[in-house]
Amino acid sequence: MADNMKGLKRTHYCGEVVEAGKEVVVGGFVDKIRDKGSLIFIVLRDRTGVVQLTFDEETDRDIFEKAASCRSEYVLMAKGNVRERESKNDKLKTGHVEIVVTDLRILAKAQTPPFEITAETKVNEELRLKYRYLDLRREPLQKNIIMRHEIARVTREYFYENGFLEIETPMMMKSTPEGARDYLIPSRVHNGKFYALPQSPQIYKQLLMIAGYDRYIQLARCFRDEDLRADRQPEFTQIDLEMSFVDAEDIQSCVEGFVQRVFKEVVGVDVPTPLPRLTFADAMNRYGSDKPDTRFGFEIQDITETVRNIDFVVLKNAIADGGTVRAINVKNGAETYTRKEIDKLIEHAKGIGAKGLAYIRWADEPNCSFKKFLADGDLERICEAVDAQKGDLILICADKTRTVLSTLGAIRLIAGKRLGVIPEDKYNFLWITEMPFFEYDDETNTWIAAHHPFTMPMDECIDYLDTDPANVRAKAWDLVLNGTELSSGSMRITDFELQQRMFEALGMTDEEIQAKFGFLVDAYRYAAPPHGGMGIGLDRLAMIMCKADSLKDVTAFPKVQNASELMSECPSAVDDESLEVLGIKVVNKE
Repeated sequence: MADNMKGLKRTHYCGEVVEAGKEVVVGGFVDKIRDKGSLIFIVLRDRTGVVQLTFDEETDRDIFEKAASCRSEYVLMAKGNVRERESKNDKLKTGHVEIVVTDLRILAKAQTPPFEITAETKVNEELRLKYRYLDLRREPLQKNIIMRHEIARVTREYFYENGFLEIETPMMMKSTPEGARDYLIPSRVHNGKFYALPQSPQIYKQLLMIAGYDRYIQLARCFRDEDLRADRQPEFTQIDLEMSFVDAEDIQSCVEGFVQRVFKEVVGVDVPTPLPRLTFADAMNRYGSDKPDTRFGFEIQDITETVRNIDFVVLKNAIADGGTVRAINVKNGAETYTRKEIDKLIEHAKGIGAKGLAYIRWADEPNCSFKKFLADGDLERICEAVDAQKGDLILICADKTRTVLSTLGAIRLIAGKRLGVIPEDKYNFLWITEMPFFEYDDETNTWIAAHHPFTMPMDECIDYLDTDPANVRAKAWDLVLNGTELSSGSMRITDFELQQRMFEALGMTDEEIQAKFGFLVDAYRYAAPPHGGMGIGLDRLAMIMCKADSLKDVTAFPKVQNASELMSECPSAVDDESLEVLGIKVVNKE
């Protein structure tokens, strides 16, 4: 039978016991035990760190025997006197002291855990997620979860100080198109109808601006039924904000202040502002991505004119079809990228959609994969165009411009990681501005919205809405950090007639507009101040600040690739009675 706590009240966390000469009471899990016969050491662990409990010949025999019975992960409370240790451990904050125990309580006994609770572990992720409550006892995860809490704390403090009101919006709402599939909740009362979990609080925060709450903030839970990846979970937290009587620069300046504050307070890093900016077009042309990692070079360069007269069918056909020829210079890449390694890059390029890659590998002498098609001086001109020198590797792609940019953008990242030129301790923020309003869907041969339908087009582009969608740019922007999109924002349409035009440009009928957005359209008839806002991914921000590889490392109870949770085994089946109440019948798909 476990002991109780009567007569003991915790006075210190384990990691706070640093001063000798005090009587303290601590509680925690058994981390390690060293039993030397007449001397027992127990390392006790809580979320702040560890401290050593000591039991010796002067310890009461009952307490000594109780200590000898302890095992890994038992929950203990201990009372004792803090003294200096004879053998100090300078790696630990508490490594110069120990607690000579005068009272010990075993509050809970533990089975042998399925894996050892240690900072470093080689246990497979699936097992750790199945026993997530044990995995969360490990120091690295505890540090991440605590840092995430600190980020949330600083977030609230910063926005409160800047006049924002924290307002909760509904978790059960109307299903509206926002770019991903909704998670749906059947209604028992309204048979055959469904609520949706919010992909974002977008519509509600705009309604709050119409209602006169000119600065709104919420750490909002959001849900999207889409494929998972390292930086995407089906449920996530968004630092959601909206502001009235502002323009884009006001919103961006406010967010820059937040970025500066949170990095300084949480990780002690100074972020210089204003943050650099790139237009969407420049980002794509230079980095092949709308979320470029600018911590290293290998920028994309257009060599179409340089190679225009080379009689190589791959290049000639691409140019003739209206495409381009572009290259990246992988500086000092020739030694690392042997022919076998280059072949792997070529296969990767084909997987993205390109027909392949041409290359010039300059080891001792420049070795060109299409050398037999070159005339005198062609090789030198290409090398000069991309500033290549001995030791460099030039990778060339010829195709439709969109394919070329996406391919070289991906290859650039692979090469940067392979050569180890991406500095881990650098934080490169970047605003991406002048986002395209529409994007072309090759499958349907139509232009579709690149943003939610309330995004304001740039003033000079409004006349193109009906005639030239390719040239319509949005008053929208993204905040990028080290190649990860942290946030999207935009100014909103507040003019009722312009909003109607926008819906029509997206191919929506009056009936669809009324069914999906009627309540918002009606609200705008009662006047709205100019407003805009952003949603910053708290999980992604925490992932980068913690230097974690995945959102799973900063989320207490994450989902896996198929959107299930291994620990609780959800989603799960429900009984027929529950389904009958909802008027639902399950049809099993093969």
